Amino acid sequence: MWIPTEHEKYGVVIASFRGTVPHGLSLEIGDTVQILEKCDGWYRGFALKNPNIKGIFPSNYIHLKNACVKNKGQFEMVIPTEDSVITEMTSTLRDWGTMWKQLYVRNEGDLFHRLWHIMNEILDLRRQVLVGHLTHDRMKDVKRHITARLDWGNEQLGLDLVPRKEYAMVDPDEISITELYRLMEHRHRKKDTPIPASSHHLFVQMKSLMCSNLGEELEVIFSLFDSKENRPISERFFLRLNRNGLPKCPEKPERHCSLFVDLSSSELRKDIYITVHIIRIGRMGAGEKKNACNVQYRRPFGCAVLSIADLLAGDSKDDLILKVYMCNTESDWYQIHENIIKKLNVRYNLTGSNAGLAVSLQLFHGDIEQIRRDYTSMFTHGVSITRKLGFSNIIMPGEMRNDLYITIERGEFEKGGKSVARNVEVMMHIVDSGGQILKDFISFGSGEPPASKFHSFVLYHNNSPRWAELLKLPIPVDKFRGAHIRFEFRHCSTKEKGEKKLFGFSFVPLMQENGRTLPDGTHELIVHKCEENTNLQDSSRYLKLPFSKGILLGNNHQAIKATKESFWITSFLCSTKLTQNGDMLDLLKWRAHPDKIAGCLTKLKEIDGSEIVKFLQDTLDTLFGILDENSQKYGSKVFDSLVHIINLLQDSKFHHFKPVMDTYIESHFAGALAYRDLIKVLKWHVDRVTDMEIQEHIHEVLKAQEYIFKYIVQSRRLFSLATGGQNEEEFRCCIQELLMSIRFFLSQESKGASALSQSQAVFLCSFPAVYSELLKLFDVREVANLVHDTLGSLPTIMHVDESLQAVKLQCIGKTVESQLYTNPDSRYILLPVVLHHLHMHLQEQKDLTMCARILSNIFCFIKKNSSEKSILEEIDVIVNSLLDILLRTILEITSRPQPSGSAMHLQFQDVTGEFVSCLLSLLRQMTDRHYQQLLDRFNTKDELRDFLLQIFTVFRILIRPEMFPKDWTVMRLVANNVIITTVLYLSDALRKNFLNENFDYKIWDSYFYLAVIFINQLCLQLEMFTPSKKKKVLEKYGDMRVTMGCEIFSMWQNLGEHKLHFIPALIGPFLEVTLIPQPDLRNVMIPIFHDMMDWEQRRSGNFKQVEAKLIDKLDSLMSEGKGDETYRELFNSILLKKIERETWRESGVSLIATVTRLMERLLDYRDCMKIGEVDGKKIGCTVSLLNFYKTELNKEEMYIRYIHKLYDLHLKAQNFTEAAYTLLLYDELLEWSDRPLREFLNYPMQTEWQRKEYLHLTIIQNFDRGKCWENGIILCRKIAEQYESYYDYRNLSKMRMMEASLYDKIMDQQRLEPEFFRVGFYGKKFPFFLRNKEFVCRGHDYERLEAFQQRMLNEFPHAIAMQHANQPDETIFQAEAQYLQIYAVTPIPESQEVLQREGIPDNIKSFYKVNHIWRFRYDRPFHKGTKDKENEFKSLWVERTTLILVQSLPGISRWFEVEKREVVEMSPLENAIEVLENKNQQLRTLISQCQTRQMQNINPLTMCLNGVIDAAVNGGVARYQEAFFVKEYILNHPEDGEKITRLRELMLEQAQILEFGLAVHEKFVPQDMRPLHKKLVDQFFVMKSSLGIQEFSACVQASPVHFPNGSPRVCRNSAPASMSPDGARVIPRRSPLSYPAVNRYSSSSLSSQASAEVSNITGQSESSDEVFNMQPSPSTSSLSSTHSASPNVTSSAPSSARASPLLSDKHKHSRENSCLSPRERPCSAIYPIPAEPSQRMLFNHIGDGALPRSDPNLAGPEKAVNTTPSSWSLDSGKEARNMSESGKLMSPPVPPRPTRTASPARHVASVSPSPAGRSPMKGSMQSFTPSPVECHSSGLISNSPVLSGSYSSGISSLSRCSTSETSGFESQGSEQTIPNYSVSEEPMRKESKTPPPYSVYERTLRRPVPLPHSLSIPVTSDPPALPPKPLLARPNNLENSSRRTEQVPRPRPLPRKVSQL
Repeated sequence: MWIPTEHEKYGVVIASFRGTVPHGLSLEIGDTVQILEKCDGWYRGFALKNPNIKGIFPSNYIHLKNACVKNKGQFEMVIPTEDSVITEMTSTLRDWGTMWKQLYVRNEGDLFHRLWHIMNEILDLRRQVLVGHLTHDRMKDVKRHITARLDWGNEQLGLDLVPRKEYAMVDPDEISITELYRLMEHRHRKKDTPIPASSHHLFVQMKSLMCSNLGEELEVIFSLFDSKENRPISERFFLRLNRNGLPKCPEKPERHCSLFVDLSSSELRKDIYITVHIIRIGRMGAGEKKNACNVQYRRPFGCAVLSIADLLAGDSKDDLILKVYMCNTESDWYQIHENIIKKLNVRYNLTGSNAGLAVSLQLFHGDIEQIRRDYTSMFTHGVSITRKLGFSNIIMPGEMRNDLYITIERGEFEKGGKSVARNVEVMMHIVDSGGQILKDFISFGSGEPPASKFHSFVLYHNNSPRWAELLKLPIPVDKFRGAHIRFEFRHCSTKEKGEKKLFGFSFVPLMQENGRTLPDGTHELIVHKCEENTNLQDSSRYLKLPFSKGILLGNNHQAIKATKESFWITSFLCSTKLTQNGDMLDLLKWRAHPDKIAGCLTKLKEIDGSEIVKFLQDTLDTLFGILDENSQKYGSKVFDSLVHIINLLQDSKFHHFKPVMDTYIESHFAGALAYRDLIKVLKWHVDRVTDMEIQEHIHEVLKAQEYIFKYIVQSRRLFSLATGGQNEEEFRCCIQELLMSIRFFLSQESKGASALSQSQAVFLCSFPAVYSELLKLFDVREVANLVHDTLGSLPTIMHVDESLQAVKLQCIGKTVESQLYTNPDSRYILLPVVLHHLHMHLQEQKDLTMCARILSNIFCFIKKNSSEKSILEEIDVIVNSLLDILLRTILEITSRPQPSGSAMHLQFQDVTGEFVSCLLSLLRQMTDRHYQQLLDRFNTKDELRDFLLQIFTVFRILIRPEMFPKDWTVMRLVANNVIITTVLYLSDALRKNFLNENFDYKIWDSYFYLAVIFINQLCLQLEMFTPSKKKKVLEKYGDMRVTMGCEIFSMWQNLGEHKLHFIPALIGPFLEVTLIPQPDLRNVMIPIFHDMMDWEQRRSGNFKQVEAKLIDKLDSLMSEGKGDETYRELFNSILLKKIERETWRESGVSLIATVTRLMERLLDYRDCMKIGEVDGKKIGCTVSLLNFYKTELNKEEMYIRYIHKLYDLHLKAQNFTEAAYTLLLYDELLEWSDRPLREFLNYPMQTEWQRKEYLHLTIIQNFDRGKCWENGIILCRKIAEQYESYYDYRNLSKMRMMEASLYDKIMDQQRLEPEFFRVGFYGKKFPFFLRNKEFVCRGHDYERLEAFQQRMLNEFPHAIAMQHANQPDETIFQAEAQYLQIYAVTPIPESQEVLQREGIPDNIKSFYKVNHIWRFRYDRPFHKGTKDKENEFKSLWVERTTLILVQSLPGISRWFEVEKREVVEMSPLENAIEVLENKNQQLRTLISQCQTRQMQNINPLTMCLNGVIDAAVNGGVARYQEAFFVKEYILNHPEDGEKITRLRELMLEQAQILEFGLAVHEKFVPQDMRPLHKKLVDQFFVMKSSLGIQEFSACVQASPVHFPNGSPRVCRNSAPASMSPDGARVIPRRSPLSYPAVNRYSSSSLSSQASAEVSNITGQSESSDEVFNMQPSPSTSSLSSTHSASPNVTSSAPSSARASPLLSDKHKHSRENSCLSPRERPCSAIYPIPAEPSQRMLFNHIGDGALPRSDPNLAGPEKAVNTTPSSWSLDSGKEARNMSESGKLMSPPVPPRPTRTASPARHVASVSPSPAGRSPMKGSMQSFTPSPVECHSSGLISNSPVLSGSYSSGISSLSRCSTSETSGFESQGSEQTIPNYSVSEEPMRKESKTPPPYSVYERTLRRPVPLPHSLSIPVTSDPPALPPKPLLARPNNLENSSRRTEQVPRPRPLPRKVSQL
C-alpha cells in the first residue's frame, strides 16, 4: 500500500533506471527527485527537471538527502537543507553541462577545455566541502575559490551575475533592493575593474650558471638596487652553487627560490634593478695550480644586472639569461653593478659568449596573504622571504623586529713591512656582555641559515679594500644591551701554506650607556693592531679602548699604538623596541628631569612618527601622568601633544595603530580625572573659533575630537566607577555647554570659502564618530536629540561654500551609517532632518552621488531593523518628502547626454542605478494605505495627471536594456516585479479619474506604451531561459507578461468609444505583444484586434487602416525573428471565431486570410534567410513574398524593398541574368521624368530620370555578365533614345558603342544552353511557397540531371527522391515528410519564326531556343492494348505532358511554378511520322554541315547514314510498312488515311535525302573509309528495293546542296506541307494532336525502338532529342555512358558533358551511333569557326540562306533568279502572316529595332532567269550575320536543270555557311524592296516604350512585334508559288495554338503605379 512519506522527501539518483515496469519513471544518474509516496522498496515521485511526469522507481536507486518541506500537501515544495554554496554549485554545474557540449558543437575548443578544467576543479572542491573535515578558515577559503570559479564560468558562458553575501547566494526578497544593487555593483565592479594592488612581490628562482671555466663553488647574491638614489633597497638573497653551476641543495627549494616582498608601486620603475654578485670560493688566483694552496678564499667572480622594467610588460615565466660581466680591476668591484647600469661595462669582460645566469622571475601583485592562498604550492614547497631594508610603507602593530643592518664598507691599512700590499680578509663576530660569541645571529641573506661568524671576500694586494657587503644581525632585544661586534683583520698569504695572519681588530658596542642604540650612519672605527697570537677571547681587555675616531679620547684611555689605519662600517637599525632618539628617551624619563617637561612636550612634535608609535603606550602614559600631576601648568601642552599623537595615527603609514590606541583606552588608560581638563580645553578652543584668524591649530583639534571624546567618556566612566557616579549632573552640564558652543559655532554663516567655513567642515567630518561615545553615557533618545539639534543648526542657505555643502552631506551620510541611526527610536527623530538636507540637495541637483548613498542606506535599515509599525511611519515620511523629487531626479539624470562609449554600461560614476534602486525600494515598501494616501494627496486632476505621466516615464526608463548590465537578470526581475505591482495600483486611479468626460489621451497612451514595452523586455522572455532558470522565475514571480497582458485587456475594455483614439496607433505595439510565444498572452491579446476591426468598421465602414498597419508591422516584426507557425494558426482561429456573427464577416475573413497568407510567406522567408541555408531556397522564398506584396497587397514600398533583397541574393549567387530581370521590376515602376525622388535604400536623392538611367545601366551590365546580350541591346536602344532626345551625344556615342559590343559578343562568344528540370515538392514538411507545387528550374552551366538532383537533395537533406514520374496521390500530398520528384524537360521555344529561318547563325538561334520559354514538355512511351512481339511499333503510344509556367524562364528566379499542365496521347502512327520527320531533319543538318565544312571530320554523317540505312535494311522502316501500310490497319483506321500517306512520303523523302547524303559522303569520305561507303551504297539499294523505290533521276548528279546550319528546330506552330517528287504539288496534312509530336524513345536504329520504349524513365540512355525534337544539342556524349541517369529518376535530359569543342573522334562516333542527347548537334554548331577578315564579303541570303550556283561563270544579276524555294525551308506566306497576327512571334533573332517592319509574307525579287553559278570558293567560306539595316532578297533559282532533282528530292540548298556570296549587283537589286512597310515608324517606337515587369519580351505575347530588318521579308506584288515544306506544323495545330493563346492569357501585372521611391 502506498503511503505518503514523512522524511524521505528528496534524493539523488545513484544509478540510472530505465522505467521499464508499469508506471515506471525513467531516471538518469545524477537526477534529483522529489518523493511523494513509498511502498515495499519503491518510491513514487518525480524528477525535479520534469515535475509534470510522475512515476515509480526503486528506493535503492536513490540516495536520500535532508530537506525541509514548505506548504505540505498537494503543492508541497522541497528545499534541500544543504549548504547554499553546494546547492548553487550543483544547479550551476547542471546548466554548464548542457552548454559545455554546445561549445564543442560550435567548435569553441579553447573555452571548451578551460571550462572542463574549471568544472573538474569545482567538483573536487565540492567533495572537500561535503566531506566536512575542513577547518573554519579552510572552509571559507574553499568557498571563496568555488564562488570565484562559478562567477568566471557564468561570465564566460554569458549567464547571470549571482548576488552573494559571504559566498552564499542572497534571496532578493530577504534584503532591500538598495542592498541588492550594491551587492550586484560590487561583484560587477570586481569583475570589470580590478583594484590596482598597492604592494608587489618579486619571485626569483635561480636555475644555473652557464660558464665554461667553472670548477669552483660559487656564492650568488641577489638584491634590489635603486640607481636613482644609488643604494640597495632590499636585503640580500644568498645561495650557493656547486662546481657545475647548479644550486647546491636542489632538494631544498627555499635555498634557491626567494620572494622579494613589499615593493610599493613607486618602486616599480625602470631605475630599480635586480643586481647579482657572484663570489667564487677557491684559490687566490683563478689560474693557480691545484696543489699551490689548500686554503680557500672568497674571491670576486662576476656581476649581472636586470632592470625591473623588463618584467612590467608582462609576468614572464620563461627563463631569463643574464649576461655575467667579470671584473678586471678588483678595486672597482664595490661599484661594478653601478658601472654596468651606467653602460660603462666596456671595462669588463663577459664570462663567455654562451655564458650567463639562468633565472626565472615573476611579479606578483596584492596582499602577501592572498598570494599565499593563491599560490599555495609555491609556499608549500618552500620559498625564502627577502624583505625590504627597514620598515615597509605600513607598519603593523604587533610587528616584532629588531634587525641591525651592518655594511662592511672599506678599510685603510698599512703595508706592514711588506713589499706588496696585503690581501685583507675581515672576520666578524657578535660578542655578548659576558664575552661569549653569540651563535647564529649573522645572516648573509635570506636563502642561507644564520651563522656565528662571517668572512669577507679578499681583494688581491689591496691596502684600501672596498667590500660593500651587507649583513643583517637579527639580535634579540634582551641580548642587545652590553653586546658588541668585533671585526678581525687577517692577511691571506698566497704561499703554499696559505696562512691567514691576524694583524689587527676593531669593535663597536651596540648600545650606549644612556640606553640609546648605535646611531644609524657610517662609523669610522679604529683598527687596533695586535699580534697573530693575541688572545681576543677576553673582551674586557679591549672594551675599555676607544672604538671610533668620532668619539674623543679620554685621559684615562691607553695610548693607541697607531691611528693611521681605519675601518668603515654603515649601520642601520630597524627595531620596534629600541630607539636612537634622545628626546624620546627624555620624555619617557620625565620624572628624572621634571625641569625638562615643557621642553620635551614641545619637542614631541619633532620626533619621527615611527619612534612615537613604537612607544605609543609609554608615551600616552607619560602624557596623562603629567596631566594628573600638574594639570594647571601643563594641561594645554598635554592636550596639544595628545592632539598631535591622535592626528599622527590618521597618517596612512600609522593608520593601523588606531586599534592600539583603542586598546589602550579600553584597557590601560587610568586618567579618571582627565575628562574635566579635556572638556575645558576643548570648549576653550571651540569658543575661540569665530575669533581666530589663523585656524590651523583649531583644525588639528577638531580633527582629533573623536579620540578626545573617547578619552573624555572613558575618563568619566572610570570616575563614576571610582566614586559611585558622583557629579553626574555637573558632567551632563559640561557636555551640554560644550555642544551648545559647537552648535553656535556651526550656525555661524560665512559667505565664500572663509576660514570659519573650513573649520566647520573639519568639525563635521569627524563629528559622527562621537555618537557612539555619547551613547555609552546617555540614552538613545537623548543622543538622537543632541545630534538632531546639532545637525539642525547647520546653515541651510545653498549659496554658501560648496565644499562645506559636500562635507555637510557627508556628515549626514555618516550619521545614517552610524550605530545611532540603527535604533528605530533614534531613527524616527533623525529622519526628518536627514530628509530635509537630502531634499535641498536633490532640488539643486548637487552632490548626487552622496545623496544616492545616503538614500540607499536609509532603505537598507528600513528593510532590516524595523518593526511593522515603524516601517509604515517612516515610509509615510519618506513618500511625503522624497517621492516627487526622486522621480524628478531620475528623469533629470537619465535625460543628460551620456559620454560616448558608456551608454551600454552601468554608470558607476553616474548615480542612476543607485537612485533607481532607492525608488524601487520605496515602491516595494509601500502598502495599499500608502498608495491611497499618495493619490489622495493630489488636490487637482492636473497634479495627478502630471504625477502619473512622470512615474510612467520613469518606469519606461527603468525598463531600458542599458539601465542595468546585461547579466543583471536578478535585478531586472525585481525591478519588473515592483513596476507591475505599482502599475496595478495606479491603473485604478487611471480608470476612476481619466475616463468618459475626463478622458486624457496622453496619459492612456503613456500607460499602454509602458505596458507594451514591459511585456517585450528581453529579461521576461522565459522561453529563452534554461529550464532550471525558468522554473525558478515562475516559482518566484510567475509570468509577469501574462499579468500585464490581462491588465492591458481589462483597461482596453474600459475605454469604450475612446478606443478609436488608439486605432491604428496601437495595432503595431499590440501585434508585437501577441507575437511573443506565450499561449496565455496570445489568447488574451489577439481578441483586441477583433475589437479594433469592429470599432474601425463602425467609424469608417471598413478597416483599411487596421489592415494596412497590420501588414506593415508584420513584415518588420517577423523579420526580427518574432512569431511562429503556432501564432499564425492561433491568429487565424481566434479571429475567425470572433467574427462569426459580425455583419462585416466576409470582409473580415478576407482580411484574416490575407494576413495569414502573409505570415506564411514571412515565416518561410525568415526560415530561409537563416545562416547556412542555400541560395536557391532564399531566392525562391523572396520571389514568393515579392509577388505577394505586388499582386495581393499592392504595397509598393515593401515590394521595392524585396526587389532589392532579391537582387542582392542573385548577385551573391552570380545569377546575373535573374538579377537583371529583378531590377527591371523596379525600373518599370519609373518614368523618364524629372520628378524628384527621396533618398531610399542605397539610392541618393535624385530625379526619376537619373534613377531610371542608373537602373538601365546596371541592368545592362548584369545582362552582359549573364550573357543575355539580346536583352541588353533592347535596353541600350531605349536609353540611347533618351540621350538622343536630350542631345546628349557624348553618352549616346558610348551607348551605341556598348550596343555594338553586345552584337560582337553574340557573334564571337560561346554561350552554353542550360538544361531545364521539372521539380515537384510534395508533403507538408516543405515551406508554404513550395508545398505540393511543381516548378521548372533552369539549371546551371554544365549541370546535368544527376548533378541537379544531388544539389536539390543537398538543399533539402530530409527529402526523399521519388522513383517514378507519375503524378503523386493525395497521401503523398498530406504526408508529414518531404518528397522530391525530379526529371528533365524540353523547352518549347515561342519564337519559332527565328528558328525556322535559314541562314541565321546558330549562336543567334541558340538564344531563342532557351530564352523566354513558357512551355516545356515531357514524353512517356507506353503500350496500349496487346503488345505485338514481332512488331512493337503497332502498339507503341507516347504520353506527352506540356507544362505551362506562370512566368517565362529566365526571369526573376531560376525556377517558376507550373501554372497549367496539358497531357495528350500520340498514336503509334503519329509517333512514327514524328520519328521520321526528326530523323530527316537530322540528316539534312548533317549533310549541310558537311557541305559547308563545319565538321572537323565526316564521322557524324557516316554514323548517321549507317544508322539509318542499316536500320532500314534490317527492318526499321519496313516495320512501319508492316504496321501501318497493311490492308488491315487501313480498313480499321480510315481516319488515318492522310497520315499514312504522309508516312509514305516521309519514307520516300528519307530515301532521297539518303541518296544525296551518300553523294556528299562520297565526295568527302577519307580513303580508309571507302569500304564502309561502298557497303552503305550497296545497302541503300537494298533499302530502296525493299521500299519499292525506283532510281531518282539526276539526284546524285545534282550540285552539292547547302543544308541549314542553324537550329534544326522547326516551327511547331506553322503548318508544313509535304512535297511531291516533281516539286509542284502541295499535299496538305493534318494531325489530331494539339501540339507538335515529339518522341523521346527513338534511337538512330528504328528497329531498336521496342527496347527503348522505357528509356525515358530509366534515364534516356537510348534516346535522342535529335530524333524527337530536331533541335541541336550541346551534349557531346550519350546517356548510355557512365553519366546516364539512375533508373529511379525520371528524366529526359542528357547528362553528358556539355559542348566541348575538342572531343575525340571516338566519342563523336559513339555519340552518333546512338544519337542520344536532346538538342544534339556537332561541336562546330556550338563553336562556329569565325571567317577570316579576307573572307568577310557582303552578300544577301536567298530565301533564308545562300543557294549554290551551278555555274561559277555567271554574273551576279544572272544568278539571282526568282525561283521556287525549298519545300522544307520556308513557311508559306499565309502561315507566316497568321503567326505574326496572332502575336506568337516571341522575339526576333536579334533585338528588334522598332523603326521598321514588313509584311510577314515572303517575297522574292525576280532578277534573271539564268541559273545560279557556284562560288569559286567551293563552299569553304563561312557566312557572317548581315547587318540589321540590310534587307535581303530571297530569290531562288527556278530554272536550273541541275537543281530540279535536288528540290524534288527535298534536299535544301539553304545554309548558314553559304558556298557563294552575292555580288554588289544583287545588293542593289534587293534594295528595291526596302520602302515597302506595313507599319509606320513612330507607332512602333511608342509600342515598346517601357519594358514589362518580368520579362523583357513578355508583352510581345499580347501584341505583334515588328521584325528587324535582317528578318524582314521583302514584298512583291506576286509572291511565287512555294513548294510545300515537309516539317511545317499541321493546320489544326496552328488553329489550336492560336486558340490556346487566346484562352490562356499570360499574367498581366496590376495597373501601373508610378513609384514614389
